[in-house]
Amino acid sequence: MSLYPPPPQATRQRKTGQMPKRRSPTARKERLQTRRPPATEGDDTKLTALKLPPAPLSAEMAAYFAKCEEKLGFVPNVLQTYAFDPAKLSGFVAMYNDLMLAPSGLSKLEREMIAVAVSSHNRCYYCLVAHGAAVRTLSGDPALGELMVMNYRAARLSKRERAMLDFAVKLTAEPWQVEDADRQLLRDEGFTDRDIWDIASVAGFFNMSNRVASATDMRPNSVYHRQAR
Repeated sequence: MSLYPPPPQATRQRKTGQMPKRRSPTARKERLQTRRPPATEGDDTKLTALKLPPAPLSAEMAAYFAKCEEKLGFVPNVLQTYAFDPAKLSGFVAMYNDLMLAPSGLSKLEREMIAVAVSSHNRCYYCLVAHGAAVRTLSGDPALGELMVMNYRAARLSKRERAMLDFAVKLTAEPWQVEDADRQLLRDEGFTDRDIWDIASVAGFFNMSNRVASATDMRPNSVYHRQAR
């Protein structure tokens, strides 16, 4: 005996002995044609809402793009959008690599978590997609990546991680409210003064990136949506 009633159509079939009418091939074709296009359609071709044609890459940046293709399988769209101005592209790459990849008292995962918490507060589509994927990949925990995107406060974080993200988000939302007590909370969780500088620098970088991405409707590579799930 089922705990749930049969669907209404099944009930009618038992009572009447009739099979439901099948859609005609034409009706099925029309239904398929009215389906919405993929949500990421165009994200890998129309990168921003601005018309800024790329400039020729320097030898250094051409090699960097080739390395991205080799290591990642694609060139992040953010790099392609900055390619209209060689100086800005070079500066962006240098700052990003220094903040996110260079030696630091913060792990690479912690830095990515800051990126996502800040981007979540700012509702930045590009950075949430790209760096949410990075959190999933580095942590090996797809659920953590999703929680970070939606609301880091719902995630089961360590006291150290929570203090770090609270500081980064306060710096994002109300920077004028940051006081020595906030810095002391980080010291109490084992962060050095250099670590505090790095937390602030990563948060500041992504506040800048979020605003540029939102202003230009920058679109992330569609491959990010499938990574580490």
